[in-house]
Amino acid sequence: MHDVTLKQIAEILNISITTASKALKDYKDVSPKTRIAVRNLAEKLNFKPNTTALNLRNKESKTIGLLIPEIVHHFFSNVINGVIVEAENHGYLVIVLISNDSYELEKRQVELLLDKRVDGILVSLAGSTIETSHIKQILKKEVHLVMFDKISNDINCSKIIIDDQKAAFQATEKLILSGCKKIAHFKGPDGPKTSLDRFLGYKDALEKHHLSYHSDLVYTSKHVSLEDGWAYMEQALEEHPDLDGIFTITDLVAAGALRYCQENLIAVPDKISIMGFSNWFVSGLMTPSLSTVDQPGFEMGKVAFLQLLKEIELKKNQQTIEPETIIIPTSIVIRQSTKN
Repeated sequence: MHDVTLKQIAEILNISITTASKALKDYKDVSPKTRIAVRNLAEKLNFKPNTTALNLRNKESKTIGLLIPEIVHHFFSNVINGVIVEAENHGYLVIVLISNDSYELEKRQVELLLDKRVDGILVSLAGSTIETSHIKQILKKEVHLVMFDKISNDINCSKIIIDDQKAAFQATEKLILSGCKKIAHFKGPDGPKTSLDRFLGYKDALEKHHLSYHSDLVYTSKHVSLEDGWAYMEQALEEHPDLDGIFTITDLVAAGALRYCQENLIAVPDKISIMGFSNWFVSGLMTPSLSTVDQPGFEMGKVAFLQLLKEIELKKNQQTIEPETIIIPTSIVIRQSTKN
């Protein structure tokens, strides 16, 4: 059975195709009687508008791309959910691609999304991305771009972020106020701005509370993994037996550090306090449960999509688009891995 067309509805009711189309869109220049007749017949015949053809006429695909560095991290799972919820509310399809923190894969995925002629792209950069010409290409192609979480200041587009430096400062300060005097930082790779800002927040807290900064207390987690957390916990305690606090780049690294302490009977938080970042869904289920920075991924995903949609609508209405930076608030969640 063939799909019913708008032309067939128009012929049955002896009206023009234009009138039938306007009636379905509730145009006021079509009489209420005709509008009701068209809607009733369309419902009876299970008429489905050809959205592909409509979108082509409107020069839009009603599709956006979402490019993230990883899926295993609970934060990015929440981002995906936030984007998809808002996209569905506004009739958009989301193509989700994962770069696996690979610069080369990220470049290919940007090309793929541009080939798909998406209306806009949401991007969180791969950890290995430093050169950003492929991201700038999105704007050159006049495709809407919003960056979130892992961003680049070299790109002139809207950005949805948290204040990583402030959040890291608050997390480190909590450790200091709980009595920690010698605090190590397991930082992220050198590329992403998030790594730098969290490192700077850590340093700021030490400075405010008159604790000396020592570069040998900073360990760079290249893979931001459970294994890195375990290995750097072992190394840090061997090099600094009097260490009493750890602030980590993510909860995953913190979980590795916590596991090392458990396996080696090192009391947490009595001997050493551990603070994570992101509030991963298992952070409250660990033993002891993990103190952390709550990074609201679902809210970030929703706000990122709505900003992208706002810019799409502005362009449709031939209005000027001014890039915005929107900061999502964070909070510190104190659990059992740190002293009160």
